Parts: sequence; C-alpha cells; structure tokens
Amino acid sequence: MTELPPVEYGAAVQRYLAASGLAEGSRRIYRIALDTWAWALADRPAPTGPERRRARPPVLPLALLDHPDAADRLRTALTRRGAGTDPRTLNRELATLRAAVAWWRARGWIDADPTAELRPRALPEPDASTAPLTPDELRALFALRAPLREQTLWHLLHESGAAIETVLALDTDHLDLLHRRTRPGHTPVHWGPGTARLLPLLVAGRGTGPLFLTDRRAPAGTPAPDRCPYTGRARLSYRRAAELFTTHTGALGPGWTLRRLRGAR
Repeated sequence: MTELPPVEYGAAVQRYLAASGLAEGSRRIYRIALDTWAWALADRPAPTGPERRRARPPVLPLALLDHPDAADRLRTALTRRGAGTDPRTLNRELATLRAAVAWWRARGWIDADPTAELRPRALPEPDASTAPLTPDELRALFALRAPLREQTLWHLLHESGAAIETVLALDTDHLDLLHRRTRPGHTPVHWGPGTARLLPLLVAGRGTGPLFLTDRRAPAGTPAPDRCPYTGRARLSYRRAAELFTTHTGALGPGWTLRRLRGAR
C-alpha cells in the first residue's frame, strides 16, 4: 500500500526524522531547528531563549514551501536571526532545512527548493580565542578546584573532540562506560582515561536522563527528554556551560572558551 504524503509541515518533519537514522539527541536538535523555520514560513519571528524549546510551532501546510514567496520569507528570517545568532548555529540549522527539503522533494511531496539561493553566514576569522589550549593551559585548567560536573564536561570535550552541542545532548543511557564510548545507535563519541575516571561518579544513581544537569530544578514546561527523572533538574545548556567555564577560568586570564578544548592535545 502506498503511503500518503503528509499535508502538514510538522507531520513531514516527523516523517523525515523517523527515517533519518539519527540518535535521539540529534533528532531533538534537528526538530528544534526545523520548528524554527516553521515560524519563518508563517512570516512570524521565532521565539528565542528558553521559550524557543517550549513554544509550539505554527501549524502550516507543507505546500507552503512551494509558494513563490517561501524563499523570501526564509531569507528574511536568515537575516533577522543572523543579528543575534552564532553563525555556526545558523549555518547548521540552514543545512538541516536543506537536508529535509531534499528528502521531501525526492519523495514528490514538494516541487520547489526555497533554500537554493540561501547562503551560509560567513564565519569569523580564527583568532587566539579559538586556538586549541596548550598542554600547559590544559594542566592549569584541570588543576582548578571546579565541581565534578564541570571537570567531567571539560575532560570529555578535550578527550573526545566532539562538538559541544553533541556532548550536552548526551543522556546517561547513551554511555558505554566499559568501552569508553557511546552505545551503538547514538552519535559516536569516544573518550580517554580522564573522562573514564570521572563519568561513573557523575552518573552514579542515574540510569537515564540528561548527562549534564543544571543546579536547579527544571522550569515548568521543560520537555521530558531535557529533565532528569531522578532529580528533576534540567539539561545543561550551552550558554550556561560557557558561563561556568568563563567563571572558573577567570583567574587564569582572558581568552578562555569552551571551543578551545575541542582541538587541544
């Protein structure tokens, strides 16, 4: 029996993600990005901050992507969000939409490609603030009297080389502690002895839920995948992780950012 194409954009998003083969954490990130573009197609500004995850995207027909002004709406949204969004994040979200549009077109659900003329944002030139930490800097960082959560996150970012967003999207049941890697079916992440020493202490007593948690209980309306079922605390955000890193490294001097951990060796 032939499967009928979806009429609504949100349903098409669900079908795309279900067939993507992505791990749960990655599907959640893709869904947030695709929901954000739904606001653009509806010619409405997307929510920002904590409200972005909790807001329900507008219900609209998938055929709106075939409308003659769909490209202009997406271009306007790209320009508007470019003023306050990291270009790497914006480019990743644009790539997510392009991949979904290509998948929908391949199935004949839409005809046009309103993303064809959209251009990625230019990335800032590399500088000292993005250069990998030196061995001496790493030793100074890991010698700080920082909480277990921060030390585990820093070691994992350093040893795995994984994107910060990928690491923060991990859940405790994604981990294969014995083999120092994530379990099959999840975004591949491998780590070394420093992380292996700290992770069991961080996840003690927690069999599922976000790996890295905030200090406070999750606000009302926080999606279940972003809330720990044991403590009620929320998943640690990139913004908060960056703030904590800046706070703890303040005594070491300027220019310390989380992204410098990825390429550090």
